[in-house]
This record gives sequence, structure tokens and C-alpha cells, in this order.
Amino acid sequence: MSAPDSLYERAAPDGIPRPFWHVDEVNTFFVGPLEYNKLHQHGAPVFLAGIYSEFWLRIHGGQWHSCRTAVIPAGVLHELDLGGYPLAVFYIEPKQGGTEALVPLSGDSWEVDGVLMGRSGEVSVMRELWEDRAAARWAGLALEDLLGFSARRASRSRDTRIAAAIDYLRTHSDELTSVPPLAKSLGLSPSQFQRVFTREVGVPFRRYRAWNRMRVAISEIVNGSNFTTAAHTAGFADQAHFSNDFRRTFGAPPSVSLLALREPPSR
Repeated sequence: MSAPDSLYERAAPDGIPRPFWHVDEVNTFFVGPLEYNKLHQHGAPVFLAGIYSEFWLRIHGGQWHSCRTAVIPAGVLHELDLGGYPLAVFYIEPKQGGTEALVPLSGDSWEVDGVLMGRSGEVSVMRELWEDRAAARWAGLALEDLLGFSARRASRSRDTRIAAAIDYLRTHSDELTSVPPLAKSLGLSPSQFQRVFTREVGVPFRRYRAWNRMRVAISEIVNGSNFTTAAHTAGFADQAHFSNDFRRTFGAPPSVSLLALREPPSR
């Protein structure tokens, strides 16, 4: 399963690149080496690509599968085993579409418990983003271009009321927004809002609200904030709450992927 050490070394002759995150209005992206990420679930659909080799993926505690790419819907519990090799992780927000927008990025695929696993797929751009130490400067454009064609192929109309709720969350991440007043402002009962939101986004409102806060905190850290400041800015009670939610979301502590990052584009 693991890539030969010689391949890994040739790809980064001056030493292994630092991992980095890219967070913007519609995308969240990470690339870096990972070991084992225990059972966890995301608040957005995600595309995974092994940079040099296949990786191990297990859904809902079932059987382990080896694959080069995968498309995992929001809210699906899964585990990852990379053995220290780099993985690209690409999440999209509802404005970009749902899981269907990521499906064209995986090739030679089969389905396991609602997850698409592939023997091939869009790896070349992900590898460039990993190996180019200045990739943080052009990651946004590359990801936008990568998703453009597949998103258009998979496009469908979105409920404007849910789009408005998501926009509100994006600009009020530090508030503990509750369902009743938000639903009322959109002309829905709380139960109607919860049902429509889950249908449109793929996870319940509370899960997506937590995901939105996590994106804000990650963006703050990428741009130089310490964990405590980032946690408060995103609306977490303290750093401990942020760290606990990070583990639930990604299956590993924040220190694994948020320390020793590449410098952000503005530096």
C-alpha cells in the first residue's frame, strides 16, 4: 500500500514540503502527511487523493479498503490510515454543490456504504499543490478550475432559503445561532427548516454550524493566530472545546495538521 521511499524522496529532494491549508468562501483544502485518523465525520462532502500511493479507508467501522481516491458524503463516519504519506483533502461548501460535484474527480470507482472509492482520479493537481512550496499562493485558482467542470456537470438548483441560512452562519460564526429564530426569518417552522437543511446540505444544522466554525478557526490559524485566539474568534468557548471538536471532525488532534504550516500567501 505504501509508496516506495525512493519515490517520495525524488519528489521532494530538498526535504519534505510543509503541509498547508487553504480556506475560502466555497472550498477547504489540506495537503500533508498523515498517520492514522480515527473514526470521524465532516460537515461537508470531501474528495481524498493519495499523493503517491493508495491509502486505507474504512467506513462505519466496517472492512478496510485500499484506494487512491475517494468521495465521502457529509456526515459519513470513516477512518483513514496513511502510514505517514501525504494525502490531499478537498471539501466543498453547499454553494459549490453536493457530493455529486466531486464524483467526476474519482476514477475506476466502486461504492462502499455510500462512499465512492477509486483506483485512479484527479491526483496530478493535488501532487503539484503538495510539491510546490509556493502552492498556497495559487491553490484557490487551481481548486476553482479543478472543480469548475465537474460542478457544472453535477449542478442542480439549491433552495434559496438554505443558501440564506448558510450565508448568515458564515458572517456570524461567533454566535451560537439557534434554529427557531433563523427558521422564522426564512418563513419556516423549526421542523421544516431542519428537514430542508439536512436534505440540502447533507448534515443537520448543528453539525454544519460546527463545521462552519471549524473553517473559521482553521483560517485564523493559517493566517497567524494562535489556537486560543482562533478558537475565540470562531465562537468556541476556549481552546479545549476547539481541540475536542477538531478531533471529532478530523479524527486527530489539531497539532497533527496545524503546526509547522507553510507561510500564507500574504507573507
